[in-house]
Amino acid sequence: MKKTEVLVVCTHQEILNTVVRLVNSNTEMSAIGANTLEQAITTFRSADFDLVLVGAGLEKTEETELEQVIRKVNRKIPMVFHYGGGSGLLFTEIYEALK
Repeated sequence: MKKTEVLVVCTHQEILNTVVRLVNSNTEMSAIGANTLEQAITTFRSADFDLVLVGAGLEKTEETELEQVIRKVNRKIPMVFHYGGGSGLLFTEIYEALK
């Protein structure tokens, strides 16, 4: 079974590590983290992601730029903006976006 590939973007390294670890704890998912806009764009272009999860730290203009890059590559990829609320909310948001 193919895992859902998730790109996690968050500028706070500790939070990024935690979210990547949480996503990777789900046997149906595989996450890679990026902690800058540039790293997120490079990573996104280098792999086939099913979902982009944006956490805290990017400026609004950076979120917009990231979304524009993603939409140019694949308009259908869901983007989830997650700013906390625990793992239950995190997985609910991911599963809702993937429907």
